[in-house]
Amino acid sequence: MSERSLIIIKPDGIQRALAGSIISRFESKGLRIAAARLMRISVELAQEHYEAHADKYFFDRAVEYISSAPVLLIVLEGSNAIEVCRKLTGATFSYEAAPGTIRGDYSASKRFNLVHASDSPEAAQREIALYFKPEEILDYELCARKWL
Repeated sequence: MSERSLIIIKPDGIQRALAGSIISRFESKGLRIAAARLMRISVELAQEHYEAHADKYFFDRAVEYISSAPVLLIVLEGSNAIEVCRKLTGATFSYEAAPGTIRGDYSASKRFNLVHASDSPEAAQREIALYFKPEEILDYELCARKWL
């Protein structure tokens, strides 16, 4: 089933110049980039992004972190994109992430975890709408699609 996921390469991923390596993991798995934008997320937008966690102890830290420097927002599309992205990303806490995952290979931090990936179709739809207008998401075929 083809679906979309929002990926955010967070400030530590951009500052450590890992964006290309991270994107290549998703592309190598057969996911298609449908939209991308480099931006600095405002505190207000970060609060809206993390609103489901507003009552949790880490909310303020998460908002501060994601709004502290530029991020790269990417809409990926493909078969089971949400599950594939979550598996490629690895465990939330980088020091627990398995080798072979993005977090497992590039970070051991307890605080900075390089990348966000939508965790459900509903979350993906809500998150994508926060950052992209429908007309900014492109629909096209990859030549290699039949091989995936």
